[in-house]
Amino acid sequence: MVRFRREGVRLDQAVAEALSVSRAKAQAWIQAGRVRVGDRVVLKPAYRLKGEEVAVEPVEEAPMVLPEDLPIPILYEDEDVLALNKPPGLLTHPAPGVYSGTVVNLLLARYYGPVEKGPPELVRPGIVHRLDKDTSGVLVVAKHGGVLEGLARAFRDRLVMKRYLAITEGHPREGVLIAPIGRHPRERHKMHVGGLAARYAETEFQVLATAGPYALVEARPHTGRTHQIRVHLKYLGAPILGDELYGRKSPHIGRQALHAYELRIPHPRTGRILELLAPVPQDMAAAWEALGGRWPEEVVREGDLGARWGPFRRVKRPSQGGKRSPLEFTASTWGTPGRCWPPSPRPRSTWW
Repeated sequence: MVRFRREGVRLDQAVAEALSVSRAKAQAWIQAGRVRVGDRVVLKPAYRLKGEEVAVEPVEEAPMVLPEDLPIPILYEDEDVLALNKPPGLLTHPAPGVYSGTVVNLLLARYYGPVEKGPPELVRPGIVHRLDKDTSGVLVVAKHGGVLEGLARAFRDRLVMKRYLAITEGHPREGVLIAPIGRHPRERHKMHVGGLAARYAETEFQVLATAGPYALVEARPHTGRTHQIRVHLKYLGAPILGDELYGRKSPHIGRQALHAYELRIPHPRTGRILELLAPVPQDMAAAWEALGGRWPEEVVREGDLGARWGPFRRVKRPSQGGKRSPLEFTASTWGTPGRCWPPSPRPRSTWW
């Protein structure tokens, strides 16, 4: 309920100005009996106020998730699948209070069109997995409903290889960590090893380089729990640089230094393995170099793709079974599109 007093103006004008709404909306509220002047309901928008108290019960309208064409880099696209290089600071899908500037807004603008029904937080067309707001890198989405289940099944059946790069404060133990993750018992916005309703979680870690107390770490999650890599690295005593939720702020980077570097997934229609790589973004590259770190030769960073790896080229794969295969983009010297994975396994250790 909103209350105010005005004198000498029309009721609809006063309501519109007091609640920052259009005159038409104010008139609709008045005619619907949602505005009281003094102790009575006034149904005439033209009623001229004489200093009485006005009480308005506005109609709470559900927010809409609207199409919004955002400048998000595309790593790969065919008629079924879209792979984006999600920048940090961008939500994958709407959340309470945030209904614009997400990957879903882009999908609505380019492929799906407006969605008018349902809670805005549940508007997720094409989304089969997600990245945290401040995690950058490869994000795969379905361009239409016909391949949505196929992509979702690949994640559900663990047919997807995901490789992340992280800068950590401390050197985590290498190998495979199996440590169930659940909701933190007291801080409900956080996850925790062994928390409430903990579920099986497995991540493989390898230290690629070190710089004093810091490390450049490769993480391969074999399950998909919320905040899994961040929680597991904290558990190992090596929280991610700049992770304010599980570590601390850093003067070197304004977010957690975590990047979804590579993803390989079977194409939902052809079965061919898509290899997708997102170069390390500039903020994370600058942070590692500011700490005195040197990049391994095989790690691709933004800005050096053309110089070190050659331009991206468009490749048409041979037709299979009389069907035209989709087009793909790949770096001319990075791997072979469609190759099998994973490579020959290295020795692994497992601990709880």
